[in-house]
Order: sequence, then structure tokens, then C-alpha cells
Amino acid sequence: MADRSFLDWPFFDARHRELAGALDQWCGVHLGAVDHADTDAACRSLVSMLGQGGWLKHSGAVEGALDVRTLCLIRETLARHDGLADFAFAMQGLGTGALSLFGTAHQKAEWLARTREGRAISAFALTEPQSGSDVANSTMTADADGDGFVLNGEKTWISNGGIADVYTVFARTGEGPGARGLSAFVVPAGLPGFDVVERLETIAPHPLARLRFDGVRVPGSALIGQRGQGFRIAMSVLDVFRSTVAAAGLGFARRALDEALARVQDRRVQGAPLFDLQMVQGHVADMALRVDAAALLVYRAAWVKDAGAPRVTREAAMAKLYATDEAQKVIDMAVQLHGGDGVRSGAVVERLYREIRALRIYEGASDVQRVVIARQAMGAFQGE
Repeated sequence: MADRSFLDWPFFDARHRELAGALDQWCGVHLGAVDHADTDAACRSLVSMLGQGGWLKHSGAVEGALDVRTLCLIRETLARHDGLADFAFAMQGLGTGALSLFGTAHQKAEWLARTREGRAISAFALTEPQSGSDVANSTMTADADGDGFVLNGEKTWISNGGIADVYTVFARTGEGPGARGLSAFVVPAGLPGFDVVERLETIAPHPLARLRFDGVRVPGSALIGQRGQGFRIAMSVLDVFRSTVAAAGLGFARRALDEALARVQDRRVQGAPLFDLQMVQGHVADMALRVDAAALLVYRAAWVKDAGAPRVTREAAMAKLYATDEAQKVIDMAVQLHGGDGVRSGAVVERLYREIRALRIYEGASDVQRVVIARQAMGAFQGE
């Protein structure tokens, strides 16, 4: 069974330990019955189940702040059981993160009630074909028109694209160059001129799409926060949810370690368990070390944010970089210890091997996190 000793660390309160135990039991009962053959249908089903189970109430905050430790514990637990369940939960939070942090009372009442109950699916539309991680270089426009705005441009690699009911969309309103000229909008699906022009297939199936906005008109009430605050809003959302990506990687790594331990305990070589080989023990030790080190970074970042830090850019970047990169190594070794069975289609470790790779890219690729960490370190050294 998965190690739970980390829940006794001082990062957590009793409510966190209770939540982790309850969710683990819920996953064991409910997630095994989900049919993954149709990815879109599976995601819709998972969102509905998570809403009915009460777990999505943690994905958005109508009042007060999001509890990042809770978000991380939920993502770690779901990822350990089912990567698509983790995806479904995560996108409900990321997709409405701007509303939780900056939305008006009307915007929250209109959308958070539905997304937190699993009655609506949300998406976060930030990435563009030519800009990728360079958000300040976004070119999609939102031109003021009377009492509203008209959106034109494209977004790509948008999670839940094609199945979402509501999108948080970032577009250039022109208050200044680069990062100073972006704004955020809440955009319902199905508006005239809003089209899903391509569904994107990946090695670990998730709903992903390229979106086109051709003269899409939204009312002034669709603006989230103030004009020109879009970059700040996007970075604030990522500042919260980047740690949770790390937590998902940690969940994948924990599952891989558990699968490897079961394998080397049961598999026999020359009459003895595979675990008796010292080289295998060395591999297991390295895997366990990587898991614990990642957990420390993940829950440090979450605790610092929950303790009231306005930004956790450095901590979240470290957690995201280390946890996802090291999870890749843990999972790769789990595949190796399974031998031929490790690359058999449908094997747990084979699925984990495909699922972990995207986490090292989205919400800031690993090399982008290195740049962030280096700049944060230099800034601290220079007393900024």
C-alpha cells in the first residue's frame, strides 16, 4: 500500500489527514468502474462523479483563499489511482482559478456553483501557437466595442478544449506592450464565431484542442479583474496551481514505486525474490529517496502559500521541476524492474510512463522552471 507517513509531517492539519484518507477510500470504490475507451465521455463522467462526491468543492473558492495543501493532496491521491481523474479535477480548478482569485460576485455565482458541483466543465485558454510559454507575446485580441469586447485569434493545447462549458480566455486589450496589454475574460462555449478547429491527440489521451475566435462578442461583464491585469491574473493562477502539477507527478511516482515494490517482492530469480539482489535494492532506495524529496518540495510550496505568502514563484517552480523530472526517473525504473511486462500495453507502469511526460511540459516546461529558479536566486542574492 502507498506510504502515508508523510501525512504526519508538520505541513498538515488534522483536516488534511482526514481528507486524504477519505479520498483514498472513495477512489478505491468509484474509480475502477470508469470506462476510459472514450476519453471525452470518461472526463465528463469523472467530473460528475467528483462533483457528486463533494471533491470539486475544493477546486474553486467562492469566498476566501484556495487551500493549496488540499489541492495538492487531492491531485496526488487521484493521480496515484487514475491519471484521468486527476486531470478532470485539476482542470476544474485551473479553468476557474481566475474567477476564484479575481472574479466578481456575479461571475462566481454564475459559474463556480456549477463547476464545483460537476455540472459544468471549465478550461484555461492561455497558450497560443506562436507564443507557448512566452505569455507576454500573446497576440489574440479583445477589442472594445460598445459595452463589450470582440475576440479574435487562436489558442492551442487547451485542456478540456471541445468539452468545456466555460473558458477563461486571455487576450490583448492594448493597455501597453507585452505583459501590460493583456486582459482575462470568462467565455461560455457555443458563442457565435467560437470554434474548436482541431482536436489534438497525445500519448496519454486527454481532451485537448485548438480553438479559433472569429469576431466572438462578449459583454463587458465577461472581463475578469481590470483591463491590463491579464498577465498578473494568469501568473497568480499558475502560482497556485503549479504546485499541484508537482503533486500529480508525485502521485504517479508513488504508484510506480508501489508497483515496483510488489514486482520485486513477488518475482523470483534463481529461486529467490528479485528484491534480494543488491542492485535492485539500490534502485528501490533511489526511487524512495526521489519520492520523499519531491514530497518535501511539493508540500513546502503548498504550506508557504497557505501560510499567507503573496507569491511562491521560487518554491512552486522548484517543486514542479523536481517532482515531475524525478517522477519520470522513478517510473522509468519501475518499467525496467518489470522487464517485458513493463512495456506491455495496458500495464500500470506503461500507462504511468506515458502519463508523466506531459507534466514536464505544461504549466511551464522544465527548462522554463530552471530559468525562473535562477532568476529568483539572483534576485534574492541582490536583495531584491
